[in-house]
Amino acid sequence: MGRKNFDFDIVTLLLYLGLVLFGWMAIYAVTFTNTDGALFDLSTMHGKQIMWVGISLVVALVVLSLDNRFIEAISYFAYGAAILMLILVLFIGKEVNGAKSWLIIAGQPFQPSEFAKMATALALARYMSRLNFSLNNTSQALVAGLLVIVPGIIVILQNDTGSALVFASFLIVFFREGLNPFIPILILLTGLVAVVTLGTGKVGWIIAIVLGVGVLSFLYFDNPRYRIKIAVIHIIAFGYLAGLSFSVDKIVSKLPPHQQIRIKILFDPGQDPRGAGYNVIQSKIAIGSGGVSGKGYLDGNYTKYKFVPKQETDFIYCTVGEEFGWLGTSTVLIMFFLLIVRLLFLAENSKTRFARIYGYSVLSILFFHVFVNVGMTIGLVPVIGIPLPFFSYGGSSLLSFTVLIFLMVNLYSYRASVLGSKL
Repeated sequence: MGRKNFDFDIVTLLLYLGLVLFGWMAIYAVTFTNTDGALFDLSTMHGKQIMWVGISLVVALVVLSLDNRFIEAISYFAYGAAILMLILVLFIGKEVNGAKSWLIIAGQPFQPSEFAKMATALALARYMSRLNFSLNNTSQALVAGLLVIVPGIIVILQNDTGSALVFASFLIVFFREGLNPFIPILILLTGLVAVVTLGTGKVGWIIAIVLGVGVLSFLYFDNPRYRIKIAVIHIIAFGYLAGLSFSVDKIVSKLPPHQQIRIKILFDPGQDPRGAGYNVIQSKIAIGSGGVSGKGYLDGNYTKYKFVPKQETDFIYCTVGEEFGWLGTSTVLIMFFLLIVRLLFLAENSKTRFARIYGYSVLSILFFHVFVNVGMTIGLVPVIGIPLPFFSYGGSSLLSFTVLIFLMVNLYSYRASVLGSKL
């Protein structure tokens, strides 16, 4: 169906513009010096970033002008192009910080893995919105899973583990579309047990908790048939989680050295205060020094004197903490929270299943990026090097998240134009 009017979701657009503006201000604070030229000086990072902001806004307008049938029609083509680019990177890609994940196009660096997230979201939405699709169908569930796993594996081969882990966020989409809840619960328990075991070394407590949950569940159900089922499930879960607790140290020891140290400094950054733990320590100090209201824009010493490496990219959040304080960091998180909630609303109220699945993909990717980036900045998750959307310096990230968001705004706008919704 063609567009009847330009009834786009104003809430999402305002949140997007607010985050982009706040993000550019943070990059300007990191890269600004008293000798810098004008805002549009392309020899500076903030100048290049404002150029990418302009490009992203132009692309956003183009995306909003597309017909929804065209977006759905090119989904598989976009996915195929993304896979080809990811493979091409393995052969002719540029290596940056140990990861071979960049292509140089017209003299500008481009990261295909950012485009691959969007393409995967489109292809997954196209496939899972097919008539009679069901995750209970093993072959269909396998194909849907491969659509996510294949690009993730290629990105791992590029030695870019952080970007590869983002593809795990599509688990939220599968859960929404009918995946057995036991699977995501098992994955969450696996992560929780691994973290607690590595952090405390108290394997006995893990085993006791699993046993306690099993006993309580067994006592709660009076029906013998349920009791037998619960007993079998907990015996299997107990064996798996207990085995994980005893073997997690050995599993970690098989990882590459740089990944091992990242996991170790998660629990104790002081183990390598001048090496792998340095970024996290300095980031936490910078955020803490901002206090409640911050030191003031462009007045942050840690930001001004470059105490935090990669502050314009992976650790941009600590700039907000130092110069705007707790109020600033809280504002950023609230804006991201509102955007994610709004995307949830758009997804659930969309006219087609394709739009709903795509919407969940977008909010899942956005949530994962924000959670991990902010978490690693304050020392809650390992440093895996993924950008904070709309804040971290880089054209590929800003452009890809812009397209992700505006495709969803476009798809939802058809519902608004057809049903007359102004929500």
